[in-house]
Amino acid sequence: MDFWADVLRFSEDVTAKVGQQLLTSFGQSQVTEKPDGSLVTRADQWADAELRGAIATRFPDHGVLSEEVEHIFPGNDWCWIIDPIDGTTNYVRGIPLWGISLGLLYRGTPVFGHVHLPPLASSFHGFWYGSSGLTGPTGAYLNHKPIQVSPEDPSPNHLFNLCARSTDVFKQPLPCKARMLGVATYNLLTIAAGAALGGVEATPKIWDISAVWAITQAAGATWVALDDQQIFPLEAGEDYGDRSYPTLVVSRANLVPVFKPLVQFHTAMATSGNAIG
Repeated sequence: MDFWADVLRFSEDVTAKVGQQLLTSFGQSQVTEKPDGSLVTRADQWADAELRGAIATRFPDHGVLSEEVEHIFPGNDWCWIIDPIDGTTNYVRGIPLWGISLGLLYRGTPVFGHVHLPPLASSFHGFWYGSSGLTGPTGAYLNHKPIQVSPEDPSPNHLFNLCARSTDVFKQPLPCKARMLGVATYNLLTIAAGAALGGVEATPKIWDISAVWAITQAAGATWVALDDQQIFPLEAGEDYGDRSYPTLVVSRANLVPVFKPLVQFHTAMATSGNAIG
């Protein structure tokens, strides 16, 4: 089987299997709080272990970085970054919007992403090679149908997505209706699918953004690091457990000056711990 076809098939199979099991404890899982205030359940830990084990079996020469266990980026050319349940708070409270995220990095930069949302029976994937020198299939997809960003201009009938730590943006007028979905990956994937014109995540971790980095850009979106720091490539031996990557994603480059001034200051406040999440 072709390498990329194998990667896609593996991602779909393993997230479908794990997602089906997660649905059995959806809204019922016992929860504890991490030192950073985020939630974790036994379901997160089980799913993390299942995904890591499946990768080790199918791709033994690939490294793995995961939210729940391994935060040190390995020296392997190929590395998977796992978020076993993105949207744990939604999962715990019985809100049917959460997902499983797998990003595949080549020499520290995402080139493939897959996000499965079991309650919606929806799966996104995309290939984005950037300057890696790799070749293969291209594009972004939702349930295997091609998706792309919206070409439309902002209006009160268009959407812009916020996160819990970016609500200070409401102190100024937004050119679109605001939405808060509670799932970092889906927040940004709605832009790839053309449903929203932009979205902001004030404090996402590397497992929140690795898969969607590839998918959103494959769909034509523009990615902006709000702290002006280069995100990728990741460096072998570095600990990425506590790093945040304030991010703005918009459907077109000419919307960056529309939305960036609205969110940059407030996301900087959130990153420094001065905003309420």
